[in-house]
Amino acid sequence: MKTKKYCFALDLIDDKDAIEAYKTHHKNVWPEILKSIKAVGIHEMEIYLVANRLFMIMETDEKFSLEGKQKQEESNSKVQEWETLMWSYQKALPTAAPGEKWVRMEKIFSL
Repeated sequence: MKTKKYCFALDLIDDKDAIEAYKTHHKNVWPEILKSIKAVGIHEMEIYLVANRLFMIMETDEKFSLEGKQKQEESNSKVQEWETLMWSYQKALPTAAPGEKWVRMEKIFSL
């Protein structure tokens, strides 16, 4: 099966306690969120942290679309609750468009 890979960046509020709380939430992601992620065709998802910057890597099936993911998330009240909670720890990158959270990264090298 062919997969697609997407990479995104986002900042956290630069506060040690907030960053630790964010990490704790991600050690105990709500089951409804995990189910929602898998339901849209995401097979692998990893989030990395350096200082207060997050990097997310998603591997998806070939049918996955960012638009479909967004539509599904907007209609899921539990996902909206999770996103609201996470946004209390996050802040947009300086280059983000208005309302944009995770900014898609450009692939510039592959070995």
